[in-house]
Amino acid sequence: MTAHPILSWSPSAIVFDCDGTLMDTERHWQEARNITFRSFGLKPPAGFGERAKGVHYVECGALMAEETGKPDLVDDLTEALLRHFTALVDEDPVTMPGASALVRLAARHRPLAVASNCPREMVESCLDRAGLLGCFGHVVVAGEDVRPKPQPDVYSVAARLCGVPPEEALAVEDSLTGMESARRAGLRVLGTGPCPPGPDGEAADLWVSSLADPELVAWARDHIGA
Repeated sequence: MTAHPILSWSPSAIVFDCDGTLMDTERHWQEARNITFRSFGLKPPAGFGERAKGVHYVECGALMAEETGKPDLVDDLTEALLRHFTALVDEDPVTMPGASALVRLAARHRPLAVASNCPREMVESCLDRAGLLGCFGHVVVAGEDVRPKPQPDVYSVAARLCGVPPEEALAVEDSLTGMESARRAGLRVLGTGPCPPGPDGEAADLWVSSLADPELVAWARDHIGA
């Protein structure tokens, strides 16, 4: 890992995904999906969790309806999914390993932004409760004029707001959907979590097991905090 080119590079800005990257909320989305399926008497299709990872909640609701053959329930499933997720996050907002330390270090030396498919109030509430919201100059979420990941919009806007060209910014992501978004926007990508086999492993420039990875921490200290 120490020989990887990205570890000799100093980004001009860093853009973080929120769910599953900064905040340990992917498990909440999974549980919210399961609760929603059960509340409508539906069974989650095999492998649905992986297909839904990183997908905007509105699109996820539509996917739930499509894959269970209940197109008339799109709006109801979407509303229930967000309601259950919100309740779970309110009960248990937890940061991912290493996230808080990396963000606090980077915020002292670089412009930071968040790029998320979640509603703004949810992102800001999670980060605020974790004591990290003030570290970010910008929070960019999908909306009327900003298409959700895997479209490049959230990352393109985030880099622009940070005042740097996309190629000078680093995206930090845990989902393949988010990595595709960042790549399409022109950012370099740091992937967190297990590196998947095959072509999916090339979605990120570099993979680390977590943001607490010792070599990543050393890189941040030497190339961000110096």
